[in-house]
Amino acid sequence: MTSSPAPYRMVGRPLAVLLALLTVFGPISMDLYLPLLPALTLELGAATATAQLTVTACLLGLALGQVVAGPVSDRFGRRLPLIVGVVAYVLTSVLCAASPTVELLILARFVQGLAGGVGIVISQAAGRDVYSGPALMRYYGRLTVLGGLAAIVGPLIGGQLAKATDWRGLFLFLAGIGAALLVAVLPVFRETLPAAHRTGGGLRHTVRDFRRLLADRHLLGAVLVTGFVSAALFAYLSGATYVLQEHYGLSPQGYSLAFGLNSLGFMVFGYLSARLSERWSRQATLVLGLALCAAGALGLLATGLFGLPLAAVVLSLLALVSGVATTTPPATSLALENHAELAGTASSLLGLARFGFGGLAAPLVGITGSTTALPLGLVTVAAIGLAAATCLVLLRSAAPPSNSTESRPAESRPAEPHAAASPANR
Repeated sequence: MTSSPAPYRMVGRPLAVLLALLTVFGPISMDLYLPLLPALTLELGAATATAQLTVTACLLGLALGQVVAGPVSDRFGRRLPLIVGVVAYVLTSVLCAASPTVELLILARFVQGLAGGVGIVISQAAGRDVYSGPALMRYYGRLTVLGGLAAIVGPLIGGQLAKATDWRGLFLFLAGIGAALLVAVLPVFRETLPAAHRTGGGLRHTVRDFRRLLADRHLLGAVLVTGFVSAALFAYLSGATYVLQEHYGLSPQGYSLAFGLNSLGFMVFGYLSARLSERWSRQATLVLGLALCAAGALGLLATGLFGLPLAAVVLSLLALVSGVATTTPPATSLALENHAELAGTASSLLGLARFGFGGLAAPLVGITGSTTALPLGLVTVAAIGLAAATCLVLLRSAAPPSNSTESRPAESRPAEPHAAASPANR
């Protein structure tokens, strides 16, 4: 395979910022309207568990959208699928705002998730195209931090917008965010995957690629750990709004502030995780993150069992989301480092686990009623227990790859001077 250094010379601050901003699709789509989820439930005359299906539908759409977009971007490049996905996101956000029934809203949210999944998977895959080594770990750390920032901004903006508009107006706001990203993508995002590095073949070839990736025990372990901790995270996203507002009496604005505190922890620990993974080891950082998750989940369970005060819930949620943030950079790096030529497909597996597992876990919190922390505690403890068991069985049993290992053939990797000049190394 011949060297193609030109695309990597395009890495500059505008592209680096845009790649990071593409990660807002998931958090903003999920978090912006959460303060108004109880009001949406009342207006559409839906049961709590039915209204939470609007969260589940978006999560499942985000998962399946990445499964499609990842292999497509490996075959046809990153730019065209990204543009199509952003345009579709804008249109489906408008459809969500116009939905007259909860059933139509659930369907629209699913399609919105399909479109939003494109930006998420391409931000990870394109980052793998243009970064390597420690710069790649810092990039994944920044993605985690920005996801936390979006999670802070989303509920805060949603809580403030709730003073002036209803949940339909919030979906129109999402459409505006998508339109702004489209305006940025068109001039800034140039193709990051040269034609010589793309995969070929049709569906059979794609299936063979997935089977090859899943045969890698480190990738499979990282994907499953990501899925299980995400199940705990999205159970929190789905259930905490009811627990904090209906049981503890917080207003939508008070909920958004509590949510913002937890998301600040997500940002801080996401940043620290990337640094620890460089200086310590990814496996050890992963274990640290799971320990934090376990502390938070057990705290929620204890709160539900013994009726602990609001401070105990907030601190438990803070530990849980901080642990999820700590696991994200090392898990992503472990999954993608040995599969540069299939970065889009490997990223789609991470996305499928993250949003698919999350989508399945979210409604479980509401099945028995979500006005206490007990259902949330049970779901999160079970999810983190499965994540810890996976880490023990699959990640410890395989030989740990070096942090600096690169799977891309030497002749096709970007030259180090280009990586050194990129924003990730500044």
